[in-house]
Amino acid sequence: MIILVGYASVEGQSRKIAERVAAEVEAAGDRALLLDIGLGGEYALGHPEAAILCAPIHAARYPAAFVAFVRQEAEWLNSVPSAFISVTLLIRSELEEERQEAQHFPDGLLSETGWKPAMVHNAAGALRYSEYDFFKRWMMKRMAAQEKAPTDIHHDHEFTDWTALRRFVADFRVTART
Repeated sequence: MIILVGYASVEGQSRKIAERVAAEVEAAGDRALLLDIGLGGEYALGHPEAAILCAPIHAARYPAAFVAFVRQEAEWLNSVPSAFISVTLLIRSELEEERQEAQHFPDGLLSETGWKPAMVHNAAGALRYSEYDFFKRWMMKRMAAQEKAPTDIHHDHEFTDWTALRRFVADFRVTART
């Protein structure tokens, strides 16, 4: 099976997650077509039979290029097995209401675009202090302190549960074949 693994990334964690998804797909014997949606380009070369899309949420919004892609391709995405990985730090929040909010971020995207993926996975992102400008680094450090997350700005900190992601990809491959 040929699976499109499309992603949009802001600081790099969604790209890293998509690369891991593609590696899992390939290791399981399927073919992955990795596509950076933010760069545009064509993906039709391999005629994907399924799709897993991945995008981060920043300030309660997914990247505009990602939303435009999903809107444009919703009919195709709904005609093949598809899944969505939503990436946000809030999914690992200490506060239940923030975790609940993060779990519902995909609802707005799906409602807005008409896409109906068979599966949705909420993945925790990363604090990429090395990617932030001075103001964002200061703001993220303050927010991290409130969440009891790492505040060492000299190192990046990943929170993605790679084992859960691996299970999600395996479950999707089973679902895609039924």
